[in-house]
Amino acid sequence: MIMSQSAQSDIYRPIIEQIADAIIYSDSEGIIRVWNAAAMEIFGYTKDEAIGQSLDLIIPERLRAAHWAGFNRAMERGMTQHAGRATVTRSLTRDGGSVFVEMSFAVVTDGDGKAMGSVAMARDVTKRHRAEQLLRGRTVTPTHEQ
Repeated sequence: MIMSQSAQSDIYRPIIEQIADAIIYSDSEGIIRVWNAAAMEIFGYTKDEAIGQSLDLIIPERLRAAHWAGFNRAMERGMTQHAGRATVTRSLTRDGGSVFVEMSFAVVTDGDGKAMGSVAMARDVTKRHRAEQLLRGRTVTPTHEQ
């Protein structure tokens, strides 16, 4: 059975909304187009606040240059350098704080292989990261840096 794009979209919508991990889709310019309930829970922005904004919304300023270099490379190549591996990074929250998130990325391409955007799945690993740092003898405190 072959489903129309509309029917497929109807199936994916509840999956995206109900999954425990944040799902963030941005177009090829890095503008947020999909933001699920878990993204709202982790980062603090509602859908209305996040959709239409740059990914800079959740990227600390000191990490932006590296992020955009990698993002643009992925858009050109049609694939990420992470090859399906999740990475832990620090992200900004609406209240000005930061969280550690484990993120995996994929480039979304059209039928011709041209990059249309990027999707990220993220989960808050702040507690785990801090516990690991404490075990290593390092103190990690919450910040309100940008």
